Amino acid sequence: MIFKRVGEGRPYPDHGTSQRAWSVVPPRAVRLDQLVTTKSQLDLATLLSEDSTFYGDLFAHVVEWRGELFLEDGLHRAVRAALRQRTVVHARILELADD
Repeated sequence: MIFKRVGEGRPYPDHGTSQRAWSVVPPRAVRLDQLVTTKSQLDLATLLSEDSTFYGDLFAHVVEWRGELFLEDGLHRAVRAALRQRTVVHARILELADD
């Protein structure tokens, strides 16, 4: 299995983090098998697009909440990494308080 679990939706509270705020979170490597997806479907055109990161962040966005890592944005990057036999992806990890 590529991911820890395939989820549907964001189980964590809305964090309201802007793109600018995400950009100051330093990226780090995270294993694909530690990630829980927040989407169960992937747009094949996005996956195959060579410029899919041209307008967005180069790194996936992950939310750490209640001891789990949720892949909020960057599913296509993670799947692309898996297809290339990679076990890690570089992501910005936002840590949320366990309210």
